Amino acid sequence: MGNRTDSVIRIKPVHYRAIFISDVHLGFSGCSADFLLDFLRSTTCDYLYLVGDIIDIWSMKKKMFWPQAHNDVIRTILGKAKHGTQIIYVPGNHDEMLRDYDTIHFGNLQINNDVVIHTTRTGKRLLVIHGDQFDSVVRCSRMFAIIGSQLYEMLLKANILINYLRRTFGFPYWSLAGTLKKRVKQAVSFISNFEMALIYEASKHKVDGVVSGHIHQAELSRIENLIYCNCGDWVESCTALVETNDGHLELLHWTEQQQSLKTLDPIAA
Repeated sequence: MGNRTDSVIRIKPVHYRAIFISDVHLGFSGCSADFLLDFLRSTTCDYLYLVGDIIDIWSMKKKMFWPQAHNDVIRTILGKAKHGTQIIYVPGNHDEMLRDYDTIHFGNLQINNDVVIHTTRTGKRLLVIHGDQFDSVVRCSRMFAIIGSQLYEMLLKANILINYLRRTFGFPYWSLAGTLKKRVKQAVSFISNFEMALIYEASKHKVDGVVSGHIHQAELSRIENLIYCNCGDWVESCTALVETNDGHLELLHWTEQQQSLKTLDPIAA
């Protein structure tokens, strides 16, 4: 009987012109690093924008937490840079320490605090910014921001327990924090004000739209004839914004069940 070579079927990664992710919060126990790793390994891109709060330095100052999955995320991102992906890191408030390294290049990875503009295949110019500059709590009271972060962390720990039980009984991932934000009037009002502030900033820079993060509320829409995009996060919503090869913008949800949440035709925007 001759030797038999077992063949391994490999699924080719999906290629996007650009990928935008924010609020990963590596170093925080609530980070959904496994879902993010699956997403990063299942996709390739020409441009990868890290739109702030990728590393949660605030959380690590309180308690050091860095499992292998978080290390694997960093290695996977650097691997993309090694193989030609242009990576633009726009620091947020949880990784604000990196703002001290503005304009520094590490091969194909660069840190940029100043105006970052991504131009889509169809010529639409999008301002890329984390967005904490437009959060009055973060801007005016760092102590309130830290307290709010701690309360949010408690909510996310409850979310981990709930989803452990849901998986045990065969139910898909569900975001407790995301559901509460949609139902609490004050949160809805804050999100609306945040969106309008970002749209105003985009109009000041005379661009066609804005890509942000910070509020952990994924969105892709048109507001006052401008494109508003929020990447969401990889703590509760597990979402990413992508630009397809033909210039369409798409919001992806990536857990056990991957789906496209919204698509926007930039030509009509």
